[in-house]
Amino acid sequence: MKATVGIALLVCTLPVCAQDLAALTGETRATVLPVIPKVIATMQEAVAAEGVAGAIPVCKDLAPQLIGAKRADTGWDIRRVSLKTRNAERGTPDAWEAAQLADFDRRAASGEKPETIEKSEIVTVNGRPVLRYMKALPVSEVCLGCHGPVDGLDGELRRKLAEHYPNDRATGYAKGQIRGALTVKRPL
Repeated sequence: MKATVGIALLVCTLPVCAQDLAALTGETRATVLPVIPKVIATMQEAVAAEGVAGAIPVCKDLAPQLIGAKRADTGWDIRRVSLKTRNAERGTPDAWEAAQLADFDRRAASGEKPETIEKSEIVTVNGRPVLRYMKALPVSEVCLGCHGPVDGLDGELRRKLAEHYPNDRATGYAKGQIRGALTVKRPL
């Protein structure tokens, strides 16, 4: 009994108690996830107005700007990552993110709905507690125009993708597969 109480006291002397994880996750989710439908709606509008190739700047520039605005509002590190990057400079996962993405793929293969897959954990970074949060980003219909099977992409689109992303690995997806994740590092 004394050992259990001692361990509980030790855990709760940290800046954030383990029982706070659910509350922190909910708050983080509510703060950052509204950016995803904004990105999807903007992509749908751009594809309708300019075609798939004309919409490349939305995904390349506008989506990171929307995420950047949320990052500026919160002070949290927020970005999109993938195991198959289109823009390696912006989208390459760190070791923790890569492990979660691989786990997301396993979970989806086991029947879990990709749109429900997420992970949060309190970790220590440079001696300080940080909430790590990731939310899977499944491929939607609008994503297939640029991220679907290569043989389904027209020549002009492939040329533009190669121009914007010379080391592109982000094709070959089917609707519903996990394209990547929105990831957050939130100092506590």
